Amino acid sequence: QLQLVESGGGLVQPGGSLRLSCAASGFTLGYYAIGWFRQAPGKEREEVSCMSSSGGSTYYVDSVKGRFTISRDNAKNTVYLQMNSLKPEDTATYYCAADSVDKPVQAMCTMQLFGSWGQGTQVTVSS
Repeated sequence: QLQLVESGGGLVQPGGSLRLSCAASGFTLGYYAIGWFRQAPGKEREEVSCMSSSGGSTYYVDSVKGRFTISRDNAKNTVYLQMNSLKPEDTATYYCAADSVDKPVQAMCTMQLFGSWGQGTQVTVSS
């Protein structure tokens, strides 16, 4: 059974950092495109960052460029999202996603073309 489990969320002050992890089980993550998405209260889910199955292509939404970094460790079957210089507007539930379909990563991200999703981890940025 394909499963994604996020961890690493929490409360952090503005300007701080967090690293989210997404552990995959039931499938080999190295063959899948991966993504991070977030949903703030009262708002629609939005894309944050995505990476192709090869790791050669990445996409970031403009609001996180230069602050967030997506990465993957295929040996550990885990995806990461390093978040630096956090802002209150980054407060949301963060979800990881994976899909075996090979499409341009920007399209997969902006159209949220992912079939498998985790349950989410809460990130709160507040002083």
